[in-house]
Amino acid sequence: DIWDLLSRRWSLLVLKNLSTKNVIRFNELKRSLKDISNTVLSDRLSELEREGLITKKIYPEIPLKVEYRLTTKAKDLEPILQSLSRWCERWDLKK
Repeated sequence: DIWDLLSRRWSLLVLKNLSTKNVIRFNELKRSLKDISNTVLSDRLSELEREGLITKKIYPEIPLKVEYRLTTKAKDLEPILQSLSRWCERWDLKK
């Protein structure tokens, strides 16, 4: 269920960070999310991909290059994420 997925730790932050760029690579995303482990980030990305919110493109290079982007379905969430960010700023909840 989408509520379970979105309520998991890091899910909304992953989506929010993906929404700031057209395409983002794993390590770039990890750097933007302080304290997230590789395992948890990988799990969240897989879950979001299974739900059709992000796509993953793998380039057969050495080292392996993987890019993530929001799907059209997830882009519909962007105004909601922006509103949530404004709400957090208004109530000083970004700590």
